[in-house]
Amino acid sequence: MSQAPTTDHASWNLSSRAKLEILLAILLALFLFALDQTVVGTALPIISTKLNGASLYTWAFTIYLLTSTISGPIYGKLSDLYGRRPIFIWAVGLFLAASVFAGLSQEMWQFILARGLQGLGGGAVFPIAFAIIADLYPPEERAKYGALFGAVFGLSSVLGPLLGGFVTDNFGWPWIFFLNVPLGLISLFVCWRLLPPIKNPESGRNIDYVGAGLFTLALTPILLGLSNKRTMDWTNPWVGGLMLVGLVIAVVFVWWESRAVDPIIRMQLFRLRAFSVSVACMFLAAFGFFGAIVFLPQYFQVVRGMGATESGLNLLPLVFALIVGATVSGQIAARTGRYKPIILTAMVVLALGLFLLTNLRAETDLPILWVWMVVAGLGVGPSFALFAALVQNNVEPRLVGSATASLTFFQQIGGTIGLTIAGTFLADALTKDLPGRLLTNGVPQTLVDQFSAAGGSSGGALDLTGTGDLGEKILAGAGVFRSFVEPYIDQIVKAIHESFAFAISSTFWVSIGAALLAAVFVLFLHDPEQSVIAAAEQRAAAEG
Repeated sequence: MSQAPTTDHASWNLSSRAKLEILLAILLALFLFALDQTVVGTALPIISTKLNGASLYTWAFTIYLLTSTISGPIYGKLSDLYGRRPIFIWAVGLFLAASVFAGLSQEMWQFILARGLQGLGGGAVFPIAFAIIADLYPPEERAKYGALFGAVFGLSSVLGPLLGGFVTDNFGWPWIFFLNVPLGLISLFVCWRLLPPIKNPESGRNIDYVGAGLFTLALTPILLGLSNKRTMDWTNPWVGGLMLVGLVIAVVFVWWESRAVDPIIRMQLFRLRAFSVSVACMFLAAFGFFGAIVFLPQYFQVVRGMGATESGLNLLPLVFALIVGATVSGQIAARTGRYKPIILTAMVVLALGLFLLTNLRAETDLPILWVWMVVAGLGVGPSFALFAALVQNNVEPRLVGSATASLTFFQQIGGTIGLTIAGTFLADALTKDLPGRLLTNGVPQTLVDQFSAAGGSSGGALDLTGTGDLGEKILAGAGVFRSFVEPYIDQIVKAIHESFAFAISSTFWVSIGAALLAAVFVLFLHDPEQSVIAAAEQRAAAEG
């Protein structure tokens, strides 16, 4: 594995206090970006109703996913060319302006446009924040501070739904966007005042406009196809067709990037074992974790009848374990310089936690479920802390921004694909399991046949798992058959909840496979700790 040349950045001469202020400022910006991905979910039903845009509901998520995912690698390249400071300040400024625009929206198309602009700004925050860590701290300290990023994402995943519901109910939905402004301005002011204008003159000054265009054209249909999969089949032209078009353009993009003078994504990076293994593992970890864990809030709200607040509180064991896993692994790696055994252990622990979650049932005791969640959280936490530091310690300083952005890009893609595939497994398992559960609970065959016909597709079956009083919803839709359905409504609801819990548990099997495959990839790392120690020694020698 090649070792990264080291550069004595001017930022290393900053005082400890200045570094800490910069670190807190970028963590605050990162928190706003991560929070915006979860806080909107709670308020979006109200927003779409107020703006008369129920038919465009999913676009509020899709456009944000598109713009944030596509812009990340481009921002990473630009930060390598022109420095972190101007790109980071521009991105946070755009995010805040778009937040105000979103809060002032009077029509749904305005809100969707604002969400797209938010994604364009927020897409830069995560990769550049990690790159700033690489600029501020030497290789042997990066894992320690990078662990804080995992803590921020874990915290935002719990606070998002809670804060979204509280602010919407008490102050109105526009304030979930307006609150970004004062906090974001603090981050902007600190970075403008303290963050050094670090540049890499050796990076060149060529921007690969053709590559950026091909990258956008390839990712857009792929992400749209994955988003459409929530309501359509894989064989639908708006799912499989779009993804096929995107893959064809992606092949052209790879061909162009391998020949471009100064590409957006350097294909040469994949020749570095530490980079290629980290990318593969981050993709698989996100695929396995986010593709299944995202359904746990649905379990709490649908099966256990909890509200959004109580559901968020029951996720705290998972989030706290994730924070502990990220923080402890970062500290151990920083002190010992050993990455491979920590990452390998983490992937195995993640697989174990996901295996325990395959036992999820409607009657599972909550304390037992909390223990399972803690195991899974401890396993996934280190991936947030270590892979970015591992990549940064094995690439040239002039490529840190591009390499970090590529890593976070594959994390987002892995989570998106994992969520889509897990959703497909959940829908199929629910459709197949529900008739048997209904019969077991004493529902007549004729009524079971009606449910099978009404939910013949996965999407139809999933309509039976909404929040609220499910029995009343079923009776309201029964029409003239209400008198026939009503005597069996308790058995029907019980069967649906049992099937839904079982269907959620079935999604974890795919995630287990992803985690174990990631563990296999980790075996191909060649003592990554040696590169970190060597980099530290080289830097000490240069300073001496």
